[in-house]
Amino acid sequence: MRILVLGGTWFLGQAVVADALTRGWEVTTFTRGRSGLPVSGARAVHGDRESVEDLARLAGEGPWDAVVDTSASELSTRTVLAGAQALAPVSGRYVYVSTVSVYEGWPNEPLTVESPILDSLPDGSDEYGQMPAGWTGANLRYGRLKAGTERATLRAFEPERVTILRPGVILGPGEYVGRLPWWLRRAQRGGRILAPGDPAKTIQPVDVRDVAAFALEQTQADGHQLHNVTAPIGRDTMGSFLQACLDVTGSTGRLVWVPDELLLHSGVRQWSEIPLWRTHPGVWNIDAASACAAGFVSRPLAETVADTWEWLRQGNLPVQHRRWDLHGIAAEKENAILAQVSSM
Repeated sequence: MRILVLGGTWFLGQAVVADALTRGWEVTTFTRGRSGLPVSGARAVHGDRESVEDLARLAGEGPWDAVVDTSASELSTRTVLAGAQALAPVSGRYVYVSTVSVYEGWPNEPLTVESPILDSLPDGSDEYGQMPAGWTGANLRYGRLKAGTERATLRAFEPERVTILRPGVILGPGEYVGRLPWWLRRAQRGGRILAPGDPAKTIQPVDVRDVAAFALEQTQADGHQLHNVTAPIGRDTMGSFLQACLDVTGSTGRLVWVPDELLLHSGVRQWSEIPLWRTHPGVWNIDAASACAAGFVSRPLAETVADTWEWLRQGNLPVQHRRWDLHGIAAEKENAILAQVSSM
């Protein structure tokens, strides 16, 4: 099997490359060469996806049995379309890693692969159609961008040669966003730890290595494939997740569960100031049945927690990214909220 990975030097892309190499596949990566180091054993081609010349040069390195695109999270629809059009004549299949943010109903409604996605154009335009009710700001822009890039890949490759994967939250060794590493460091610090909401609330993070393995298996799929890629609904809870963080770090810290209402009243920023905490009813209600039927397997969240802690203990650091600094509540604010709980 001969594949091209767009990205490939950090987090999901790196996991895809490493897994493909263990399968004995021939792997080419295409990156700008600015973040992370190439995985040993892969052939690295450096270039910019926004450069027509670089894309033409990359296409000349083909053909490939498949392309796995892990690096389009912040690219314009126009850029993704141009890249897919350049690679379509020299590639058999296109596996595109998108996001559940493309759905009109996320994070307010339960979702399946049949749920409608946000309005956008597939032709590289940065213009969009009708604004859905209740949507504003950066989340809408990101969701529409990703919906547009999905449609661009379908236009360039034709649906029967495209797999679209829509993960939710991806955790694991190498995570650059800072969600799980922040919780692990907070658990290690101990003391009274602000735990958000209800410990029985279910969550659906997925391990980066499982997403990578499924993406590789989809390079050999037939016909158009579309899958949500999350852990099963109801398997993991916020309580079991935080207890796993305490367990692997050997912490003597004590979880203090704070009601959602108090956190909201205290102005706590959802999703980032307390990572993985969000009160919207659909955020952890994503049906991944089609992925499971196609062979996707999600390891227990406790295993992801343990492996990520071991990765950190070995002195590894993620690729620097601005999102890291957005995550985690300041100690002063945490203590102030905990003091309110004690006085109640």
